[in-house]
Amino acid sequence: MQFIHTKFPGLVIFEPKVFGDARGYFFESYNHQLFVDEGLNYNWVQDNQSSSVYGVIRGLHFQKGDKAQTKLVRVLSGSILDVVVDLRKDSPTFKEVFAIELSAEKKNALLVPKGFAHGFSVLSEMAEVLYKCDALYHKESEGGLLYNDPALEIDWQIPLDKAIVSDKDKIHPVLAALPEDCFF
Repeated sequence: MQFIHTKFPGLVIFEPKVFGDARGYFFESYNHQLFVDEGLNYNWVQDNQSSSVYGVIRGLHFQKGDKAQTKLVRVLSGSILDVVVDLRKDSPTFKEVFAIELSAEKKNALLVPKGFAHGFSVLSEMAEVLYKCDALYHKESEGGLLYNDPALEIDWQIPLDKAIVSDKDKIHPVLAALPEDCFF
């Protein structure tokens, strides 16, 4: 498994070694000891899985305060544009956006540490996304950032007339209006 450290502290891309032959393929999607050896020691306590059609944009979501979650995101089928915004005040990439295509074909994954808003858009006809969390979901600690905040200039790679966004995700605040308790 290859670990690629981005310029965003703690945001790491994983590219597994895939063994393929006429039968199909095999790869380790997670190996606790390899993560620990890389200095990434997490206790995953919850897995979440979603299925979405082309054009769906989910996010940008986060958990506030001591209920914040680190996530390990990967795609089981299809492809997505995975997007994060750094909300950590002391980070050199504070308020910056990072995006990467994750796909079942590439078998890559993204480790999103606490302190990021996270979302994705579905680029394929359908996509199934699985992510591990190191903290349980806590409704009262839920936070969000408006997916189409003009200041963030996120290209979701979906034409606006094809975007499918929940009513809940359409009313999150823009970054400039995000309450202070949403920053880490």
